[in-house]
Order: sequence, then structure tokens, then C-alpha cells
Amino acid sequence: MLLDRIEEPADLRSLSYAELEQLSGEIRDFIVESVSNSNSGGHLGSNLGVVELTLALHRVFDSPEDILLWDTGHQAYVHKIITGRRKLFETLRDGGGLSGYPSRSESEHDWIENSHASTILSYAHGIAAAQSAETGEGRRVVAVVGDGSMTGGMAFEGLNNLGHSGADAIIVLNDNGRSYAPTVSRLGESLVKIRSNPVYMRRQAKLEGATTQLPVVGSRAKRALDAWKASVRQMWQPPAFFETLGVRYLGPFDGHDIRTIETALRNAAQFSGPTVVHVLTQKGMGYAPAENDPIKNMHDLSPAGKPGSYTAAFTEAIVKEAEARPEVVAITAAMPDSMGLLPFADRFPDRFFDVGIAEQHAVTAAAGMAMGGLRPVVGLYSTFLTRAFDQTNLDVGLHGQPVVFCLDRAGITGNDGASHHGILDMVLLSKVPNMTILAPASYEEVGVMLHDALEHTDGPVAIRWSKAMPPTMEPGEHGVGFRARKVRTVDAPRVCFLAVGNMVAAAHEAAEQLAADGVEASVWDVRCVKPLDPEMIADAATHELVVTVEDGLAEGGAGAAMSAAIADLGRDVPPVRVCGVPTDYISHDTPANIHAMLGLDGDGLAETAQSWLS
Repeated sequence: MLLDRIEEPADLRSLSYAELEQLSGEIRDFIVESVSNSNSGGHLGSNLGVVELTLALHRVFDSPEDILLWDTGHQAYVHKIITGRRKLFETLRDGGGLSGYPSRSESEHDWIENSHASTILSYAHGIAAAQSAETGEGRRVVAVVGDGSMTGGMAFEGLNNLGHSGADAIIVLNDNGRSYAPTVSRLGESLVKIRSNPVYMRRQAKLEGATTQLPVVGSRAKRALDAWKASVRQMWQPPAFFETLGVRYLGPFDGHDIRTIETALRNAAQFSGPTVVHVLTQKGMGYAPAENDPIKNMHDLSPAGKPGSYTAAFTEAIVKEAEARPEVVAITAAMPDSMGLLPFADRFPDRFFDVGIAEQHAVTAAAGMAMGGLRPVVGLYSTFLTRAFDQTNLDVGLHGQPVVFCLDRAGITGNDGASHHGILDMVLLSKVPNMTILAPASYEEVGVMLHDALEHTDGPVAIRWSKAMPPTMEPGEHGVGFRARKVRTVDAPRVCFLAVGNMVAAAHEAAEQLAADGVEASVWDVRCVKPLDPEMIADAATHELVVTVEDGLAEGGAGAAMSAAIADLGRDVPPVRVCGVPTDYISHDTPANIHAMLGLDGDGLAETAQSWLS
């Protein structure tokens, strides 16, 4: 196999184009096998689409001397393979194994860990400025942007400043028309399509010929036609868009033709100032199941909305609510499938809004919709809501708008690592005045809480749930409104666990372990993180020890608020031990392993309680 001979980028430069074609096929087979056999899944379609592009980049440029930047980082598997990490793919996304994104700690070829999209052009602007400074080294900066990341506003901010500064940087626009789902953007739908249409080109030639034959005014008519064509190009063509911003544009080019891409990149390297090289690629290229997947081209192999999941519960609940409430609309940021919103979109296409990778816009647009009488439900991953905290606070919160935020993947998410753990939402949202925060601990409670959130019109509501599979409840077991639910009542309890969301199961397990050792404990399902149920707080204060448990940052989070509420009751209150996630960047591993490491499983919580009692 040719792939066995590739240990570093320099090994590519002696290969013929026929050998490169063979190598491309071997790399695709390797990625499909690695992701399919991984214990932790991985990103498939996005990497299959950039094989030839990545080979061309590493043949033309000299990484790590030349600085290659990736946006989004989930399309960097081929880059990792070429830069000596192929053998590590058997540990892809496992604890202590290969990261699913570029990682500075893994390789000198990785400058940044970039898994939140639309940031790379700002990085490129900053790094290029540093390289051209008096103290800089003059190294070349090459930024690969695409897979939907150009739908994010920050990408355009970076592009604007690159053009204004005139910084030397090559921007490779990987245009596959998609992000997680088909991209919400008209940038790639330009006159390129029209100019490739032979019928249009023949008609244009006839029209130009006819205008030149007109008596007296022929030359004027030809100039008028040219002016009209120029105005249309100015409105719709990528060259006009980029060059108006001060960025040279080259393309579009076939992103699966290595020879063509290499020529374009070498040409771009001859120019000073920022230059865009626009390449057209197919997500999932070379693997029929990915090519034929109409939803997300097998963007990854982690099934969204699998039966019995919190996501599936949300799917069921929002469709049910929308059928009863014509004012309900759903908004997401390029994640209709991952958030379980495709059934809603199919059922209510005019009430569904996928805004692309533009969380800030999603939240402010939701505020506007609420002002107009709609009831917007914003579906995002917890980690991505933090990109729009200012809008949540000032555009929704300040105006008291009844927007409902539904946050999937809250808490420790596992294999995507530090950038994807949803551990900030409770800290941040609890600081938004008049924000209500709910956390279901079962499948059924997702629907109950969504209904109650839509009944609430006095300010925004956030509902957060984890990636874990939830337990189910019998009818009538679930909580009511914004009140807590006592799930374990015993005689003479010494310890009280106040648990949030998916931590209820761990708290219950800890209570059973303590009981086996002769220590009784009661357990509350907090349900409503803000405002806290005063009955729950009053009951907790009657115990010897209170242990709060949350799958979020302990510092400034739900437990801190519960501790303060108990302290406010007076002098004779028990000590409160706040258990949660430390303020740190936590690497990738399974959620179960991470929870155990942090003492957020049954064993760890029981041990915490015993140590404080003794």
C-alpha cells in the first residue's frame, strides 16, 4: 500500500498523479474503516470530501514551516494521517487517544484546536499580522474554511479585516454546500452555475452578436449589455463579493483534481495580500453510503435522536406542542438532524428556521419573532449557546421575551473533548435576570417541561438535557410546573442529595450505597434550577449534610445557588458540599469515565458524603 509509505508531508512530493489517485482511494478506505471501527465514532463525510485538497495542500506548502489552519477542525483527519498520526487512529476519540480535532498537544503541524466553526479567518488575520510584524518570522499562513463555516458571521468579520489589512494569507474555501446539513447560504449559488450552462452561453453569444449588428446604436447597445452583465456579476458572483472586501478571488476549481488544485495554490502563493482559492468538493466523496445520505452525507456516525434518547423525547414533544399551538416555531443553527428537528421541519416547513452556523443570529431572530407574537423554540447544543450569550442576555433577557431554549448535549458529552462539553450553560444562564432553567431527569419530563415552558410568558426558559440515555417514568410520576420532586424519602435521613438532571440517577445510587453502610439519605430531583423550589431548600436544611450534584461547572453554578439559598435560612443550617465539574478543560473520554474521575458517579458521591460526615 502507498499509504504505508507516508509518514510525513514530504513523502507526498515524489508521487506521480496516478499514485496520488491510488493514495486517495487508500486514505478513504482507511478513514471509513477507522471511523466505523472506532469505539467512539467520528466525523466521516467531511473528511472523505477533502482527501485530494489535503494532499495538494501538503504538496504545495511545507507544514509546519507554513502554517496550515483548519475550520472546522473536524475535516482534518486526512491532515492527521499525512502528518504521522495514522497509527493513532485505532484510538480515535478514546480517552487518552487521538483527538477528533486538531490538537496543539498532538503535533507541531496543528496550530489550533478548532471545533467551533467560523473562527479560522480571525485566527489567520491575527497570525498573519504576527508573522509580518518586525518580530515575526514571515511564515506563510494558509487557512482552510468550509463545511458550512462561511455561514457564521465571525467568518465575514475575519474576512473583512483580512481584506482591510492586506495581510498575506491564502484562504481555501472548501465549498461542499453543507455543514451538518445542507448549508443555508447563497454564496456558492452564483453565476458559476449559469456560466456552466451551455444553453445560457449560446443565447448570450447570439444576443451579443445581434446587438453589435444594430444600425447606429450597435456599439452603445453592446456596452449597455456589458454593463448589465457586470452589474449582475457585481450582485451575485463570488469574485465581486470577495474583491469588494479587498480579497483576491481565484476559482472555482474542482476540489477533487489534485493537479488543478496544486496549480491554483501555487498561483495564489505568488500574490501579496489575502487570496481566496475557491474549490468545489463533495461531502462523503468516494463512499456510496455517505454520498447518498440526503440528510448530512454521513457527517458523523453518531446517530441523532435514537429511540429513547432525550433528543427523541424533544422531537416528540415539540411536534405535539406545535400541533396544538400554531404560534410555535423552531429555530436551529445548522443542526436540524442532530437536534431531532427534521420531523418538525417535515410537518411544519413554514415554521422551521435553520439559520446556518449562526447562533448569535438565531437567538436575536428568536427575540424578534417573540416580539411579533410567535413562540420560538431555539434548539442548540449547550456548548454552542455560549457563542450567543450576549444575545441571550441583552436581546432576549433584557426585553423579557418568552423564548424557549432547548439545549442538547448539556454536561459532560465525552468524545468530542473540551470544546464540546456543555458545562457553562447553567452558570451563564443563571445570571440572566428572569431566566427560568429546567433540567429533566427522564424521557417523559422533556415533554412536560416543554409544555410548561410554553405556558410561561414572563421571560425566557431554558431546558437542558444530557447526551445520556434517560430513564422512563410511569404516568403521574413526573414533576409539576417549576417545582422540585422528592424521589427518595426515608426515616431519619442524615444526608440530602439535591441532584440536577441526569445526576439524579447517580445520587440515588449513592443513597443506596450509604444505606447499606447504615447512613440514610434522601434525594431530590431539583428539576427547576432557577428559581429554586423553596420547599426543597427548606427540607434540605433539616439534614446533617447537603450534597448538591450537577453536570456543569461547580463554581457559580446550580449548587452554589442552592448553598446560598440554604445559608439564607439562618444560622442552624447544615454544611453544603457542592459537587460538579471543576473549572478546567477536560479532555475526551466516555462520559461515564469522566464522571467517575470527577467523583460524579454513585461511588464518588457516596464517598464524598461519608468523608464529610466523619
